[in-house]
Amino acid sequence: MTLEALQSETLAAIAAADSLDALEAVRISALGKQGSISALLKTLGQMSPEERQVQGPIINGLREAVTADLAARKAEMESAALDAKLATERLDMTLPAPERPMGSIHPVSQVMDELAEIFADLGFAVAEGPEIEDDWHNFTALNIPETHPARAMHDTFYFPNQMAVDGKAMLLRTHTSPVQIRTMMNQKPPIRIIAPGRVYRSDSDATHTPMFHQIEGLVIDKGIHLGHLKWTLETFLKAFFERNDVVLRLRPSYFPFTEPSVEVDVGYSLVNGKRVIGGNEGWMEVLGSGMVHPRVIANCGLDPQEYQGFAFGTGVDRLAMLKYGMDDLRAFFDGDLRWLKHYGFSALDVPTLSAGVGA
Repeated sequence: MTLEALQSETLAAIAAADSLDALEAVRISALGKQGSISALLKTLGQMSPEERQVQGPIINGLREAVTADLAARKAEMESAALDAKLATERLDMTLPAPERPMGSIHPVSQVMDELAEIFADLGFAVAEGPEIEDDWHNFTALNIPETHPARAMHDTFYFPNQMAVDGKAMLLRTHTSPVQIRTMMNQKPPIRIIAPGRVYRSDSDATHTPMFHQIEGLVIDKGIHLGHLKWTLETFLKAFFERNDVVLRLRPSYFPFTEPSVEVDVGYSLVNGKRVIGGNEGWMEVLGSGMVHPRVIANCGLDPQEYQGFAFGTGVDRLAMLKYGMDDLRAFFDGDLRWLKHYGFSALDVPTLSAGVGA
């Protein structure tokens, strides 16, 4: 059989195939290991260079033509099968959907979304950083001296000395403050960010876990003072707890990275023996804050004579406990589906300021 006759016969068989199985049989017959065209390709090695120069392009052209026709016919048949399936299938939308177990949004994830919504309305961007940090970003740049107890092994998870990078000890970050340092070093003021994320400390009881979630805020600009900090925190807490009677109390404190430093207490009322945020029957500490220390600003390459700022930080898990009435932090990480089903949120409960962040 001549090459022209073989090509005509093969293309005719492809056109006559009435199913994918029949088309596959034609492909194997022509291009399989024992196929007719494969046999022709094997003869090229036995030809002289002159014969190969003439016959090679013809045989390869035959293979390419058959391959292209096979692909086109297969696509045509698959498209026709899909059209036929779509034309015959029907879905009765009036039938009740089968009941399926629905997942829940973890309270920590929900609260982080609520916080991002609130601070976005105040002009804050969300910033992130690595959870494995070096000693300089986590401590030194934040004006935490080497003798400070926060550096002690019983508080911080350090990596072995052989894992040091550029002579800097590596550790699991103990707060999200390194994100503030990285932002100030890579972004020119004005800066308004929140830094949510996981942090790690060697502690475990009903109100502490080795891994927990923290959110910090940072504002760096010209002319920033303590009044800006108080207004920001008051606006944030009123929006988060969705109450207008939230009362704040600022107490002098000490943090190496802020000066002056203040602890922030929020007033609460007793309802059926439980503390409810709002009113002033008692006071509960909710976060730490202060004006960014001039030395920290200078460490990041900014002029503290020109720029000032404030920073604050609080535990996301603690905020969730206060708002949604949870009494044991360890349950957040136990993976108990019954707990999550009780305290979890629907995926459709997207926090919005218009509908209520806790709606």
